[in-house]
Amino acid sequence: MVLTTDGVAVLAVCGFKNSGKTTLIEGVLPLLRARGISVAVVKHDAHGIQFDRPGKDSDRLFRAGADVVIRGSNESAARWHPSQAPDLGQTLARLGEGHDLVLVEGHKQTSLPKLWLLGESGSDPPEDVTEIRRILPIGGDRTEIAVEEISRLLDGAWRSRKVLAGVLVGGSSSRMGVPKQLVDHGGRTLIHRAIDGLGSVSTDPVLLGSGRVPDDLASNRRLADAPGIPGPLGGLVSALRWAPTDTWLVVACDQPLITRDAVDWLLGQRRPGRWAVLPRLGEGPVEPFLAIYEPQALVLLERLARSGAHGPWRIAGHEKIVSPQPPADLAACWTNVNTPEDLDALHE
Repeated sequence: MVLTTDGVAVLAVCGFKNSGKTTLIEGVLPLLRARGISVAVVKHDAHGIQFDRPGKDSDRLFRAGADVVIRGSNESAARWHPSQAPDLGQTLARLGEGHDLVLVEGHKQTSLPKLWLLGESGSDPPEDVTEIRRILPIGGDRTEIAVEEISRLLDGAWRSRKVLAGVLVGGSSSRMGVPKQLVDHGGRTLIHRAIDGLGSVSTDPVLLGSGRVPDDLASNRRLADAPGIPGPLGGLVSALRWAPTDTWLVVACDQPLITRDAVDWLLGQRRPGRWAVLPRLGEGPVEPFLAIYEPQALVLLERLARSGAHGPWRIAGHEKIVSPQPPADLAACWTNVNTPEDLDALHE
């Protein structure tokens, strides 16, 4: 089976029966978790799935014809009929939305990167099994070797992401009295100054929102806010939906003091396992703009939108979000200009 994983970090653990596939996966999971890597596992069972006990309410509903989702206080499970079950590609894509890594046990004939585990016989893998990254002999520290290979896979998937720049240009600018992005500061509009500071990331910034922009930016790609999601959160969600496998560096049009050094520092905070970087200045709140959003952040942002709490900074409480403090000499780069008084302060 040829499979496209579209940016999802996926590794299959393959081998003949009793080669130790489940034992290996069980061993690597706590080590990856300790590194902040969230993992989903897809297990192939050619002998059928024993999911529920006959006579249980959920089994009765399934046998009556329904696909059933069971939700408990701290876990949930789903049971699908064959005609409705997602295929492997759909499953990997869905799991990749909320995990850093998907491990697949089995599926040796599927086009996926693989670890091949040798069994007691020591037999080589079949010739038709492709994309083997490493063959692990029986014995020795297979777990350590597997974690090393997984780390390389994660690092490669993370580095392969394109970094896009998004500039928020929505809002009524009621406190400023005129559209902030068009306000002049030293012969340049605020939005031009924000873009100037982005350096190489700003080669083709995407405009997020419906606000007016200077004529020379009118040809830039523009994304409307996600329907039904007000404020800057609508722009963030729209960006991540439009390019869901890329990394977004998102700034506001009223951040005229951005510098390339600040952008380089921010990009340097990226790591596999981090879904967003929202800097924190001193004891203040986190900064949701001049911030990094990885593909998995979309799940958190959409969950926030559904809750009715629309401040993007609210995702900062999640374990996958980091809020490092910028160096003191870069802190001014996160300055927002919201009022005429803020603008006057720039000239002081």
